[in-house]
Amino acid sequence: MAAQVSKEYPVGTEFIITREYAAPRELVWRACTDARHVAQWWGPRGFTAPVCEWNAQPGNEIFVVMRAPDGTRYPMGGRFVEVVAPERLVTVTGALDENGDLIFEFRHTLTLVEAEGRTRLTMHSCLVRLISPEAAKYIGGFEAGMTQSLERLRGVVEKMP
Repeated sequence: MAAQVSKEYPVGTEFIITREYAAPRELVWRACTDARHVAQWWGPRGFTAPVCEWNAQPGNEIFVVMRAPDGTRYPMGGRFVEVVAPERLVTVTGALDENGDLIFEFRHTLTLVEAEGRTRLTMHSCLVRLISPEAAKYIGGFEAGMTQSLERLRGVVEKMP
């Protein structure tokens, strides 16, 4: 059964987050597409990603489990839609309930633009489907969580060779 359209977060709600990194685009691309690196920065501050199935090829499934500082696990599933190295990554993802079913779905388009050795990352996320009434509590924290994740990405990129 589809969830009622949220007045707070209707389908079509968009979030656009931009960050700049003092690194070449290829390096930022690797940090965003290699599961070993993604596991280091995925999730808000204090979270870990002990499970990170992330093979950036069109059609491949995504499965990430974030673990909060209190031990609560937050699974996420999805798939890769478009992979254009090193400039564009399109995914469809969403939080999973205790049965492994989607609660909602976002379409994310990540673009990387390099200029003078720096890379501008833009994450455009659009809510494409609401499935469960509990979606609003997750969507309400999305922007803060993704912002913190992209700040954590900075630390990973700075340490990469």
